[in-house]
Amino acid sequence: MGKNWYALKVFFNKVFEAEASLEEMGIETYFPVSLKEIKGEEFFRIKKRLSTPDNSRNDNQYICEGPRIFKRAPVVNSLVFFRTEPKNVSAVSEMIRGRGFVYMNAERQKPAIIPERQMEMFRMVSSSGADGLEFFSEKSIVSYAKGDRVRVTMDGPLKGAEGYIKRIKKDRRLLVAIEGFIAVATAHIPPEYLEKVQE
Repeated sequence: MGKNWYALKVFFNKVFEAEASLEEMGIETYFPVSLKEIKGEEFFRIKKRLSTPDNSRNDNQYICEGPRIFKRAPVVNSLVFFRTEPKNVSAVSEMIRGRGFVYMNAERQKPAIIPERQMEMFRMVSSSGADGLEFFSEKSIVSYAKGDRVRVTMDGPLKGAEGYIKRIKKDRRLLVAIEGFIAVATAHIPPEYLEKVQE
């Protein structure tokens, strides 16, 4: 049986701990993060900390790129996506017990499966580094009018992204959503760089 994407609600903003636990189980994870470069005294403190192995400490929120260190900050504090075979989801539920839960489908019978294409488009846009990205909970986005389904044609990090045009704060923006969970809106994209996509 193939692998599916699922979503995990993590309590107490412990997304990095959940990410580390899932990766120890050999499970792929994803959640959108922003990066902040560490400088000054904090840089030397973190550099020393990272150079001292200590398995009791969780340092996966830092990324070293050559001489630079970046701190990862989750865009949404409590949401982690993971990809695994259906047979492993119960082990994930057991691992997170008391610290979170796996989202269930509308009937609350089975874990909610996230369509691969939705996840692919969301990851592409949310990790693009494009300016002006804004994240919304699925509940908060429903108040905005939904428009045509389109694909971005301009060169750059968003080329090929598909989503819906929505009017948000008086501006027409591309919205890419994982239905029922989260959405990301780009900055304004001129209409000449968009093409309609058949539903």
